[in-house]
Amino acid sequence: MGDFEHVDCEHCSNRFKSVICKTSSDYSKELELQKTCSQFKKGEIIFKEGHHAYGLYCINGGKVKLSKNGDMGKEHIVRMAAPGDVLGYRAILSGERYSASATALEDCNLCFVPKELFLSIVRKDGELSMDMMRLLSEDLRRAESTITHMAQKPVRERTAEALLFLKETYGVANDGETLNVALSREELSNLVGTATETVVRFLKEFKDSGIIKLEGKKILLADIPALAGYANMYD
Repeated sequence: MGDFEHVDCEHCSNRFKSVICKTSSDYSKELELQKTCSQFKKGEIIFKEGHHAYGLYCINGGKVKLSKNGDMGKEHIVRMAAPGDVLGYRAILSGERYSASATALEDCNLCFVPKELFLSIVRKDGELSMDMMRLLSEDLRRAESTITHMAQKPVRERTAEALLFLKETYGVANDGETLNVALSREELSNLVGTATETVVRFLKEFKDSGIIKLEGKKILLADIPALAGYANMYD
């Protein structure tokens, strides 16, 4: 971890994406005075599951995965985060330790807001309190959906759904097809919740069907409607 140039919330390119930066101007001045900005290298751990929570992080640039250790130490990715997202707020609001580990998927710039400062602003800013409740509600909805899919959806459907989820979260490159995130096959399997060899088999199946293209870690979505069909997701 290293320091990087302080980012002014008012001029942050992700200001309107982050719930923290939407607080009133009076409270944003407090944030400016007390927050710190740091850079994390690819693969670096931002915080670890089970550690005390001293504050929350707002992603200014880069991509982050949040994961939990399951049986036999196998990682399970519970969330993928993008610029504008905040990390660690559930631990702060509940007074518990971090429930997952956060790891940089690429070089990331993050702003750290101390715990007491965040709680102080939440107590005073009713709109921010409502926004945090919305975030927690979204977390619960996502968790319920994941549990249902893990119990009822075949792995083939979950693999296709994971690819569409990555597109929704990070978008695609300028070619309009390549997912704008590079995950290892193991990381993708940890997101799907299955063995790596199973994900590799279904990726090959999708490739042979002309639905995706594979170039190393890069995955190109050649036929999104067909992929949605595999995922059993229809508009």
